[in-house]
Amino acid sequence: MTQTGAPDTWERGDGYERYIGRWSSLVARVFLEWLELPPGLRWLDVGSGTGALTAEILDRCAPASVVGVEPSEAFVADAMRRLGGRVELHRAGADAIPLPDASVDVTVSGLVLNFVPDARAAVAEARRVTRVGGTIAAYVWDYVGHMELMRYFWGAALELDPAAPDEGARFPISDPGRLEELFAGAGLTGPHARSIDVPTTFADFDDYWQPFLGGQGPAPTYVASLDESARGRLRDRIRERLPIEADGSIALVARAWAVRASVAA
Repeated sequence: MTQTGAPDTWERGDGYERYIGRWSSLVARVFLEWLELPPGLRWLDVGSGTGALTAEILDRCAPASVVGVEPSEAFVADAMRRLGGRVELHRAGADAIPLPDASVDVTVSGLVLNFVPDARAAVAEARRVTRVGGTIAAYVWDYVGHMELMRYFWGAALELDPAAPDEGARFPISDPGRLEELFAGAGLTGPHARSIDVPTTFADFDDYWQPFLGGQGPAPTYVASLDESARGRLRDRIRERLPIEADGSIALVARAWAVRASVAA
């Protein structure tokens, strides 16, 4: 399952945190509660980014060890500062994890499978490094349906530019059935998917819009490609579509799809 589409920018952790990282942490907490794994395990976070999921593992799961793998040099540096040497971090891709076979008990991945060049290769590599009986799990945003902060953005963008690189069209893997098929196709046992909904509340329109100007991720990368006039039209169209309350606040929901499975003998 190869992902295609325009290049996305992942270079600055501060921009990523304002845009998506703050919501990813909320999903990570529910995700780890769902996994309900015992303490003392060896964890691997694939596509660890700035460390949102990794930090939650450290705080909530009493791991024996945690390894993070992330291709972005800047994100690795941000994670090192954030996590204070409590994890082992490697700069590497999801399809070339620099760990021995069967060397971890749990492999997880948050908001990454959409962006790796070959999702099948990534899951196969996760299986390689996870021991028999271990757990492999991941979550991705519901780009097609209820990741509302993105759906309002791309709905407005497509009205103005039918060629806009909508993440819902780019990332068809964002579906529970496809995630279960992906894990089953890698020979994993008992793949099961579920939705995770978290609130994304914005103080006002600027709180919603400004993170899209940070250049980190598909939608902000698209905004950066627009001239000032087109950017203004997009901003105004989004403002028209959003459910803005009388006090200016905007209450949306972000849905992610999570999947888990076990490594068979």
